[in-house]
Amino acid sequence: MKLTAVELRRISLPLVAPFRTSFGTETTKDALLIRAITPDAEGWGECVAMDEPLYSYEHVDGAQDVVRRFLLPRLFAAGEVTAGQVASVLEPVKGHPMAKAAVEMALLDAELRQAGQSLSTYFGATRDRVPSGVSVGIMGSIAELLDVVGGYLDAGYVRIKLKIEPGWDVEPVRAVRERFGDDLLLQVDANTAYTLGDARQLAKLDPFDLLLIEQPLPEDDMRGHAELSRRIGTPVCLDESITSARAAADAIALGACQIINIKPGRVGGYLEARRIAAVAAANGLPVWCGGMLETGIGRGANAALAACPEFTLPGDVSASDRFYARDITPPFVLDDGHIAVPTGPGLGVDVLPDVLDEVTTSVETIRP
Repeated sequence: MKLTAVELRRISLPLVAPFRTSFGTETTKDALLIRAITPDAEGWGECVAMDEPLYSYEHVDGAQDVVRRFLLPRLFAAGEVTAGQVASVLEPVKGHPMAKAAVEMALLDAELRQAGQSLSTYFGATRDRVPSGVSVGIMGSIAELLDVVGGYLDAGYVRIKLKIEPGWDVEPVRAVRERFGDDLLLQVDANTAYTLGDARQLAKLDPFDLLLIEQPLPEDDMRGHAELSRRIGTPVCLDESITSARAAADAIALGACQIINIKPGRVGGYLEARRIAAVAAANGLPVWCGGMLETGIGRGANAALAACPEFTLPGDVSASDRFYARDITPPFVLDDGHIAVPTGPGLGVDVLPDVLDEVTTSVETIRP
């Protein structure tokens, strides 16, 4: 496809409630959207970088600068390019997977819209809906936590993920397990908040029959995760550590994880996400699709990915109202614990122009 223009649009969406993790609290989603414009189609991409470089070194202002100054000039210079070629064209620019993923996503959407093919079909998805889990942030009290978890279970979510950190781990998990029973699919996410020296504390989670503990140690501590896996009974799931299919292969070879959380926006795009899933499947590891508080644009794409056969655990593809009172696309709605996979061309979702205009904070159009 030959790009005639690319629109960089910033939006600000308030969250329905503050979302606290071990690295900070979010109250709004400040997102960079990318609209790829070609002679025959348009496509949307969403960058998952956060306001501040706390989850990763990338942040949304920096991502926009990298897209504008370094990524788009290379794509324009390449002439006609397919979505599958984007990664190789941009490879000389080191790092910045979230920025690259958003660009690739926009071109992939445009390419599939032009072809009249859905993303789920392109991926080889085998389901028309996916089980929906929900991520529950760190709360002010256990009583508040129990109320929130109970509300999500009443809504129909099939799996609960609790954010944890030192001082907020064993007792919240114990309280949720005791209140809601052994049949609840329950897992925890530490977002790198612990060290290997905390292995004895993390082992105290073993009696609660968790699905997994996600990213307990720093992302670059593969050996530490391998050792932790030997010291605790709860399966270790890697998230931030898995930056590519190669990183996934290394982690598996070292025994650093038994499960992988794949976040397409974090690993450089949906095509790399598919490669990571293939590596995991070849080694017998289950995977699931994580979330980064995406708008309906990224949420629809995540649903298509989560519908692929390698994704055997419930992911974080929740209903739109989990985070937003009003989204920039028609909302995704929970139905009997599941989210429908979009079937229209491309990502299968369309933005709502009036809502998009209301939440837009800036627009920049770049041409070759």
